[in-house]
Amino acid sequence: MDKAGAFPLPSQIGDVPGAENWRSMYPYFTRFQPEDDQRFWFYNSMHFPEPISAFDAITAEVPYTAIGANTARVFAFPTTLGIEHRIVNGRVYITANPVLDPDEIARRNEVFTERAGYYYANWDRLFGEWKDRITDLIEQIESIEVPTLPEFDDAEVVTRARGIAQNHYVRENYHRCIDLFSKMWHHHTEFLMLGYGAYVVFFEFCKQAFPEIPDQTVARMVAGIDVVMYRPDDELKRLAALAVEAGVDDLFVEGCDPAKVLDALGNRGEGGTRWLAALEEAKRPWFNVSTGDGFYHHHRSWNDDLTVPFAALPRYVELARKGELRSRPTEQLKRERERIAAEYRGLLASDEEKAAFDQMLGLCRVVFPYVEDHKFYCEHWFTTQFFDRIRDFGKLLCDQGVLDTAEDIFQLHHSEIDSALADVMLAWSSGGRPLGGDHFKPIVAQRKKMLEALRDWSPPPALGPVPEALNDPAVKMLWGITSETIEAWARADDDDAVSGYAAAPGVVEGVARVLMSVNDIGQVREGEILVCPVTAPSWGPVFGKIAAAVSDIGGTMSHAAIVAREYGMPAVVGTGNATKKIRTGQRVRVDGDRGVVTVLEDGAA
Repeated sequence: MDKAGAFPLPSQIGDVPGAENWRSMYPYFTRFQPEDDQRFWFYNSMHFPEPISAFDAITAEVPYTAIGANTARVFAFPTTLGIEHRIVNGRVYITANPVLDPDEIARRNEVFTERAGYYYANWDRLFGEWKDRITDLIEQIESIEVPTLPEFDDAEVVTRARGIAQNHYVRENYHRCIDLFSKMWHHHTEFLMLGYGAYVVFFEFCKQAFPEIPDQTVARMVAGIDVVMYRPDDELKRLAALAVEAGVDDLFVEGCDPAKVLDALGNRGEGGTRWLAALEEAKRPWFNVSTGDGFYHHHRSWNDDLTVPFAALPRYVELARKGELRSRPTEQLKRERERIAAEYRGLLASDEEKAAFDQMLGLCRVVFPYVEDHKFYCEHWFTTQFFDRIRDFGKLLCDQGVLDTAEDIFQLHHSEIDSALADVMLAWSSGGRPLGGDHFKPIVAQRKKMLEALRDWSPPPALGPVPEALNDPAVKMLWGITSETIEAWARADDDDAVSGYAAAPGVVEGVARVLMSVNDIGQVREGEILVCPVTAPSWGPVFGKIAAAVSDIGGTMSHAAIVAREYGMPAVVGTGNATKKIRTGQRVRVDGDRGVVTVLEDGAA
């Protein structure tokens, strides 16, 4: 295969009919440049499976600002700098900037060893302090208020001689939202890359010491974790058990309407009252989980929309009736990881190698929970609150006639919102009217139409020439981008094979259920094989129901891979094209040992 010609160049990507003006939605620095044709880019469908609105572009801009700062400037990872991103036809493509010069790698390694070593040596204490910082940021974003701009300002401005009118706080509080979002992402990546880095070092040691060891066998040595990100699903199981105990379980049936169930519970006496109280207790904080992965404003939390949790409850209620509501096989996985580690440790020849093995494995087990834990605090709890605060500003702009609906604010870039708010502040102070309606309403209407047109575009998995080296730990561990997956993508249209990362061991056969959105998890039947673009924590309830998981994107440390191992089911991730080649109703075999998915019978519905 000619790798250089495997994928189209960025300059060869044409505009989508009906969305020719898509560039107007995004900042100039997100556009491909002529020199970008010489670089390799891959579509980040893990985080951006849909075209992004103008405001949601901030969920690429800010995270890549933070991840690059921590990777390249704060901890000075030896072999990688940061991640650059571009947007084409509403889709986010990224590339990692590697460090290839051996002398530069050695120079950076000295800095990295000292700085990362401090965090590794004090991980538990620093992680505890991190939780305090991130929960403080959450409290701050939740407390932000949008001034109402009444005819006359509050009398306390005079009686307490505050000297600052309410319109000042319109933009100050908006800026606080953006600034807190940026701080959150810096804290998000503060530990994350170190977690990946520790695992990569152990992974590469194992690959060198045991050349035949499968990738997922290395991962199984750090399995058996109990992390915060599983708590929302555990809360659903607790609510299901309570429904049976309280005698209200008959209300939870397939396809039940959350509003009608809640209304009926109010008329079911003490049992219904107990269940409703337990629901309210679970909601904060555990229902602050997004139906996506925290990168789109329209992926609401369970607190905003109970559809996803109520789609999972009927099955959990049924299992609770039978006494079969079990937790993840965590203890079994811990015993298995000790057995595997002991076997491979025994193959090492020297005491020095065994000591190094013990040290690296021990560090991985210490840092690994953060790889999942942070998601609940950052992408879910904080980010859903962040989007809700932006909605509040949207309501202000709507009330002032600048926008037709509060949701329209997400069709504006965050810098455009700044201008719209300045317009409102001026109008309130002068007694005039905001001029933004005439300016922004036609822009919003055009952008909505363009986003609809962009949804039909099928983005290539990668663009540009394939690089000689892929040295970024996140690119490999999270996205699963390696030379092998790139080659699989390149030949995707040439054969019928569906192959990817062997993420979790085992072989099963079953009927495929292809889902493009977590909102459809109610369609999944017991024992089916989930095929999806990528999973997020909100998919948690489905893992107790399926027999195996297959995803288009993901690596050893992706959410689907981690959760599949914790549930003891086979998984193949990073296939690049499973959702295109497999259809619901087909019988498939998932080989989690080899990373291959085979269609056995058609029967697609």
